Amino acid sequence: MLARKRGRILNVASIVGYQPGGPRMTVYYATKAYVLSFSKALAVELQGTGVSVTTLSPGVTRSAFEDRSGANGTRLYRLMPQMSARSVAAAAYRTMERGGGVVIPGFFAKILAVAGELPPRSVALAVNRWLLRRPEGEQ
Repeated sequence: MLARKRGRILNVASIVGYQPGGPRMTVYYATKAYVLSFSKALAVELQGTGVSVTTLSPGVTRSAFEDRSGANGTRLYRLMPQMSARSVAAAAYRTMERGGGVVIPGFFAKILAVAGELPPRSVALAVNRWLLRRPEGEQ
């Protein structure tokens, strides 16, 4: 891409990349924070080369993820509207075609991303614990 002076990179992070962590998903949160940080730095490094970096940070999306991750039934998945995978992908593609940047599709996802960065980490951790708590009696 550098030799051609043209190209596009799309990395998939998550809104949890803006959060300090969550119960039973610590490694997932940490890896998404890494992808977000790496992608932002790479975008700066590649400025002016013709190669752009887009970082997709979706929120709650209708998919098999909630079952596979064990997040099904949590407050997060009960309270937050879920976007379709198609609309998330379309937002990522549009942003990538415009030349990069971070895309956070959906109003509530944007709020969750900002909410993870503003308060002290201890407050954000407590909120995440509450959002990802399972109903009483479930593990």
